[in-house]
Amino acid sequence: MPENLTRREFIKDLGKLGAAASLAPMVALGEQSSDKSVGLKRPSFIKEVDKPTTEIDWDLMERMSERERTCRRSFVKYVGQDRLDKLTEIRNQNTDKWLKEDKPGYTLKDVAIKSGSGSGYMSQSYLGPQSAKTPEKLGVAKYSGSPEEALQILQSAMRHFGAATVGVVELDAHTEKLIYSQDPDGKYMQILDVDEPLETDDTRVIPKKARWVITYTVQMSQETLNLAPTILGSQTTTLTYRRARNIQNRTQEFLRGLGYMGLGEASTNATGIAPVFGVMAGLGELSRYNRLLTPEYGSMVRVFKIITDLPLAPTKPIDAGLLEFCKRCLKCADHCPSKALSFDTEPTWKTQGEWNNPGHKAFFEDSVKCRNYWYEVGTNCGICFAVCPFASQNLASWSKFRNYMTATVPGFDKTLVSIDDLLYTPYTEFGKPQKDPEEWWKLNLPDYGIDTYQSVRGNS
Repeated sequence: MPENLTRREFIKDLGKLGAAASLAPMVALGEQSSDKSVGLKRPSFIKEVDKPTTEIDWDLMERMSERERTCRRSFVKYVGQDRLDKLTEIRNQNTDKWLKEDKPGYTLKDVAIKSGSGSGYMSQSYLGPQSAKTPEKLGVAKYSGSPEEALQILQSAMRHFGAATVGVVELDAHTEKLIYSQDPDGKYMQILDVDEPLETDDTRVIPKKARWVITYTVQMSQETLNLAPTILGSQTTTLTYRRARNIQNRTQEFLRGLGYMGLGEASTNATGIAPVFGVMAGLGELSRYNRLLTPEYGSMVRVFKIITDLPLAPTKPIDAGLLEFCKRCLKCADHCPSKALSFDTEPTWKTQGEWNNPGHKAFFEDSVKCRNYWYEVGTNCGICFAVCPFASQNLASWSKFRNYMTATVPGFDKTLVSIDDLLYTPYTEFGKPQKDPEEWWKLNLPDYGIDTYQSVRGNS
């Protein structure tokens, strides 16, 4: 039983749950997906809004260098070379020791599957493969559907290629600030009034006429990430990024075949700030762990971007009660071994360090603490993703009810967290996986360990 509830309080809340659950079929299923605008079809209790639930001050927002400011690329700047060398030594010693001890999650078979998950993908590039025949070469006019029709066929194509959800952000003087000033590989990103995109040794040029950022998610395996922070758990992230590369290439070729450009991520986490694009596109809301939290898949997604000149109907931000839920739920912060996540009751304008971009309210994380722990366990951790109450989507009726209550009855949030503790989070020991890594090898999981139909079935 969760420590923050007495037995009497918990039984009382379960009684409320039973009464509310009896109404859930009428509420969650009776209100069918909305046609308020083009884009994702969702239950009517997920509201489309003009402004995201994350407060933004565009005057304070600035384009940031991914290479020079994030802990992904500039960790040494924040900790120094001596500390980085020591952390590297710790990582190598720990992973070698755990491999030889046959520690669950770090065994030879776990290391081998990590190697397999990182293989078999297309190379990614800014301009794409450029092998598809253009309409000009085929002797026909390029695609000329309405922005709404273009969005519909794009979403159909990308879902077919493997994307989970797809939205669109239109670039303007404000949202251009979400594009990196410098990509991870050091190339500067310029937005210029030119006809064609350009890539040189030190620069990538985005034509001003390419006004639409296709923002999409790729689903991760809940069962596998429950094994975080082990190597076996972390490889689901590796696999997801590799799948995303294939989706990007296929989408770039699809756009080329329609007669338009598709400017992709030249490397992992390139082009622009993924979580904010996801929020602006209405794919989810910003969470306590300062990443995208979605109605369909919870935390079990990664976010990617492609810029195009194909006119697309922008999708609107949403209010599904997720940020409000995060204000009351401290689960990711409680379980974070490095204590890198915020325990504040409200988002703040004050950043934790240069790795955070100013100009928006958030539960800013201490990325240096987080990255230090990555070296200790030899992986990219992921515990915050795994323990999020919205990571659990395997009980369809419960998930629908939880989503409905989150969006409509904020006062029930703490009870939902307590129930999730009982159903999905058996362990609270720092750094311990939520499930036994050895048992994972005996499961009969679906393709990629994911339910690819969840975003349709879960919201209809």
